[in-house]
Amino acid sequence: MPHTAKQHVFGWHAVLSALEHTPGRVRRIWVDEGRTGPRLQALVRAAEVEKVVTLRTPRAELDILAGTQHHQGVVAECDPIDPGNERDLGGFLQSLTQPALLLVLDGVQDPHNLGACLRSADAAGVHALVLPRDNAVGITPIVRKVASGGADTVPVFRVTNLVRTLDELKEAGLWIAGAAGDAERELYAVDLRGPLALVLGAEGKGLRRLTRERCDFLMRIPMAGSVASLNVSAAAAVCLFEALRQRRTSEPVAMRSSTDAGAGSVSV
Repeated sequence: MPHTAKQHVFGWHAVLSALEHTPGRVRRIWVDEGRTGPRLQALVRAAEVEKVVTLRTPRAELDILAGTQHHQGVVAECDPIDPGNERDLGGFLQSLTQPALLLVLDGVQDPHNLGACLRSADAAGVHALVLPRDNAVGITPIVRKVASGGADTVPVFRVTNLVRTLDELKEAGLWIAGAAGDAERELYAVDLRGPLALVLGAEGKGLRRLTRERCDFLMRIPMAGSVASLNVSAAAAVCLFEALRQRRTSEPVAMRSSTDAGAGSVSV
């Protein structure tokens, strides 16, 4: 079925990423008529290769199309990114050929934070991002701009019941690791090498009680200064790159079985 709703995606990295990874979703591109230079020429050439029309447009019109002045002189009309659902997530996990690394965000509502999380997820090699369908931001144009291409490369799944999804991830063999400022164990003292879902809570609120209870273990980022905590996107980056470091320096731990013990059974 063809898409009817369109998004105005803006920013150089976001538009170039859309052309590179999902060119069939890009309908047309507007560029600032006052801009020149090699970067603009590269974008126009990429659009020509994909047979996407490029229109030279006054900057004031770009401001209106993007709904902001921070569009870097380029706006694209694109079909929106369609997230997968619970059923899609199960099939996706079965297709992986290496221990899964998922990022789960429990109710993040700031599009800048979600975009930054997607950018870090791409950089750290995350296989997929999982979001609740309700009370959380989706993949908006601002998210795509801040993600700098991460929204096109990291598969996103929006689920109806996050707690039930965490239970299903456990049954699929993943450990559920929650980030919490009051956790006893530090991030650098837990094993993040095996199949893993890293769960972070919403801005200011942290993990919801039921989400927290589903975690196999909790961990905290050690804070050496006067700041009490990091925002969710910074915390996600720290945790993801620690997981990446461990996976590059050690052999993966064994897959969990559905009969394994829950919280507290992870090796340290």
